[in-house]
Amino acid sequence: MTLSDDLAASLLGVVVLAVVATLVLALFRVPRLWEPAVAIVRGAAQLAVISVILTGIVSSPEWIAVALVVMFTIASIVATGRIGWSLRDFGMMSSSIAAGVVVALSIVFSTGALEFTPRYALAIGAIIIGNSMSIATLTGRSFTRSVNDHWDEVEGWLALGAKPRQSTITLARGAVRDALIPSIDQTKTTGLVVLPGAFVGAIFGGISPLEAGRFQIVVLAAIMAAGSVTAVLIALWMGDVRTRPKAVLA
Repeated sequence: MTLSDDLAASLLGVVVLAVVATLVLALFRVPRLWEPAVAIVRGAAQLAVISVILTGIVSSPEWIAVALVVMFTIASIVATGRIGWSLRDFGMMSSSIAAGVVVALSIVFSTGALEFTPRYALAIGAIIIGNSMSIATLTGRSFTRSVNDHWDEVEGWLALGAKPRQSTITLARGAVRDALIPSIDQTKTTGLVVLPGAFVGAIFGGISPLEAGRFQIVVLAAIMAAGSVTAVLIALWMGDVRTRPKAVLA
């Protein structure tokens, strides 16, 4: 098959998968049923663009840094939009995600777990930013829902003289735990249930399975570290609750 044939077949498969996702959600009358299909279309378009861009910058440290900053900014905006929107919320999300990413990458490269090269910086940096974004979103939404669901308890603690963060600390800890569950499950089932994209992609790229496995376990550990830092910082930031938060709708 030619490259054009491969692209056509891939496009057909993606379209059918998007239709299936939309149809299932429509039959179950799920709100915003078009979001998965729209996300697929956006993802395809963005991957096409970034593939062309990365071809020209993958060996340039300066452009790699620019690419990571752009990814981080978009991740912060997306995560903020999932809990509401304000400069305070953006500051919370961006600073928490940044802290997690910086801590994880600093450890990875300072210990020599991975060589500090533009390619590795881009690969692991993008993965950690993306996962930290998801964990940040889950933490914020889970905490907001928990406080709303248990507002009588929170209000009772406040009435007894507890400080705002004291009144929500149990809910905050639960939100952090819930946000980390997908990453924990993926990590502990890697090789048994899950073959992560980075691992498979590395093998397809010609790297030995052993080397690919080394890269993948470093990535998974970095995700856990970055996600833990991000989630805890968001929970601490959001824990200063004085009035009942608005329900999360996005």
